[in-house]
Amino acid sequence: MLHIPAWRVIVTLLIVAAGILFAVPTFLSEKTVAQLPTALRQQINLGLDLQGGSHLLLEVDVAAVVRERLEGLVEEVRTTMRNERINYVGLGHDADSVRLQLRETADIERARTALRGISRQISLGNILGATAREIDVTIDEAGRTRLLLTKEAIEDRARAAIEQSLEIVRRRVDETGTKEPNIVRQGTDRILVQLPGEQNPERIKRLLGQTAKLAFRLVDLTAQPGGPVPAGSEVLPVDPKALERGGPREYVVRRQVMVSGENLVQASEAFDQQTGQPVVNFRFDSAGGRRFGQVTSENVGRPFAIILDGKVISAPVIRQAIIGGSGQISGGFTVQEAKDLALLLRAGALPAPLNVIEERTVGPDLGSDSIRAGTIACLIGYLLIVTLMVVGYGLFGLIANLALLLNLAFTVTIMAVIGATLTLPGIAGMVLGLAMAVDANVLIYERMREEMDQGRTPFPAVDAAFQRAFGTIVDSNLTTLIAALLLYMFGSGPVRGFSVTLSIGIICSMFTAVTVTRMLVVGWLRWRRPKALPL
Repeated sequence: MLHIPAWRVIVTLLIVAAGILFAVPTFLSEKTVAQLPTALRQQINLGLDLQGGSHLLLEVDVAAVVRERLEGLVEEVRTTMRNERINYVGLGHDADSVRLQLRETADIERARTALRGISRQISLGNILGATAREIDVTIDEAGRTRLLLTKEAIEDRARAAIEQSLEIVRRRVDETGTKEPNIVRQGTDRILVQLPGEQNPERIKRLLGQTAKLAFRLVDLTAQPGGPVPAGSEVLPVDPKALERGGPREYVVRRQVMVSGENLVQASEAFDQQTGQPVVNFRFDSAGGRRFGQVTSENVGRPFAIILDGKVISAPVIRQAIIGGSGQISGGFTVQEAKDLALLLRAGALPAPLNVIEERTVGPDLGSDSIRAGTIACLIGYLLIVTLMVVGYGLFGLIANLALLLNLAFTVTIMAVIGATLTLPGIAGMVLGLAMAVDANVLIYERMREEMDQGRTPFPAVDAAFQRAFGTIVDSNLTTLIAALLLYMFGSGPVRGFSVTLSIGIICSMFTAVTVTRMLVVGWLRWRRPKALPL
């Protein structure tokens, strides 16, 4: 029946009004939008190809993760052998293992037992609940010893490093205030970062290029200037900014990390109350605070090196125990450098360095050209559709064109409300969505013609057309929607942008073609009471 309840008409009109109202801000300038009520300030976010910005392809240095684990393993072996009072020489590591030579072959069994205690169980990510040993220990009859990182251990560390890097890159980029960044994993060890509208890509590269590993280590006071470096210590250079204040160019520091940046819970830029220079204030969690307090109370009078990415920022002398778990980092920073360092520390340290292997910058002029070309394509497509519908279906063609405009408004509104990003492929998806929307109207109108040819009067013909075309419309739109969803699931970047706009367009076309068009056609029929349909 062609009876439409009053409540359904009211709800449809409210939805149409809301769709138009929330679509308008997208076509206004940001200055004008700022003057609108908060609820109406939603605009479509433009992608990198439409508003310009930066495109970075980063590679996670997995080898550095393995190397760091091997260096830590060397220290574990040194401590273990010292505790067991086993003599050895030649302790060091190569690409995937730690090697040493036992002095006495009589110590082989004791060494084998002690070193196997170092190995830990690791989980196998591809097999639920499965574990494997991290290290294979081999000692030959001559006492030559090798601790080999297993293939599973290397893969486990690589996988964890990439996942952690992805999360930390997201945190760092989010803290810069970049709107709607696109950060996705590509391949096995790469991360794609797209920053629409970013005007200072060099700063982003600096932020992402630092691992930001913070460590507090004691300065080795037993080392003689220019002399040999004691076992368990190493020479680290002083940060260039710190060199400007004078002092030594390098420090000999103990390898043991007393407190690490992993215990940080807060970092913020500030100004030193005495010097007025920019500094970074930090605070540890409860475990880090206790450790920091213990170390500073036990080493009063000793220099305590603050190390960031292998360079000494400063090495202040511990004057008294610092019990509160908070402190201050000063290093001759500018205000922006202090802000960036605080940001890096808040976001966390990268498990491995990131190497920029591809960089592209899209200028706003190119984005404007893309928007202009996309707009022209939409207008030409819409005008052609309007012309064909009017020529083919007359008055009902005009009704279909009105529904088409509403479809576009609804698509824009939904994208703005959900925060979707519009890209150039997304515009293509929008144009295809318009074609799909008018396709539903064509099915309905052609069905009306068939009903009229069979001798039906206008009211029964329209009723039958909408009822019988509904199944076909749902069928065709559903198959296209499934294809769009699959594109979203297995695609990335531009492919996802295309699938999102196409999906939204298809969903909106179901409403405009079946509900809005039906209401307008029925309203016209009740008003004019024609003896024949204008088709």
